[in-house]
Amino acid sequence: MPTDQPLVSTDWLAEHLEDPRVRVLDIRGYVSTRPVGPGEEEATYRGAPEEFEAGHIPGAAFVDWTRDIVDPDNPVPAQVAPPSRFSAAMEARGVGDESHVIAVDHLGGQFATRLWWVLRSYGHDAVSVLDGGFHRWVEEGRPVEEGAARIPPGAVTFSPNPREAMWVTAAELAAMLGSPAQILDARDAAQFSGTKRRGPRGGHVPGAINLPRELFFAEGGGFLDPDSVRDLLASVNLDPKRPIVTYCNGGVAATVLAFQLHRLGFENVAVYDGSWNEWGPRLDLPCESS
Repeated sequence: MPTDQPLVSTDWLAEHLEDPRVRVLDIRGYVSTRPVGPGEEEATYRGAPEEFEAGHIPGAAFVDWTRDIVDPDNPVPAQVAPPSRFSAAMEARGVGDESHVIAVDHLGGQFATRLWWVLRSYGHDAVSVLDGGFHRWVEEGRPVEEGAARIPPGAVTFSPNPREAMWVTAAELAAMLGSPAQILDARDAAQFSGTKRRGPRGGHVPGAINLPRELFFAEGGGFLDPDSVRDLLASVNLDPKRPIVTYCNGGVAATVLAFQLHRLGFENVAVYDGSWNEWGPRLDLPCESS
């Protein structure tokens, strides 16, 4: 395996770009919001295939986070694709069991960590996030190519081995309320408090701790260093010995927290994939606001 580090630099990738085991997956995308009423907003999810074709890291393949790795039959938006669909998406992009995936988004953020988390949740540990993302690569004057992806010749096999402990359902999270589990909300403070909402209810899962994903990013892109993350977690008295569940609106920003916790050696971390897109409209599930 080229590296066991979850985060790699642009220098590292430049040195290993020609390694046939390394597969760069470009997962640039957006969550755009617009106001639809007092205190209420609506979100639109989209990938950025046109940006990929205009320029990408040489040899990269594109992943549309809203289409390619989701379950189209799930009524909750952007839920993880079932094993067979995810496996087919990886194989179509030249990712096999022996591949080391480098996940790339605009700045080295939530879409790259989303792909990192999904791959690991399907048992594929050989995945790293590019620190600073595509923007840093371009700013440093590194090579870029245009057009469609170049997929290496020859068939590959991606064998998903789901790790069910890495995600929880709404029912499982509801059963954890009042338990030693620590629930982390990666949304902004306004959504957490309920002063801003998406859908019929604002607020948060009862007992959740608000740790907005923005806190984990370094100025100029990329991630905070581990020591800074430790200080941030210490401020909310997070206990590494107790289970942790992260959530957001659609299970994407939540993976930023899961990624940073993994870097620090936290082992018992799961993501609630349905997040507020599922929990909010479910009036049978409890909600707090502040």
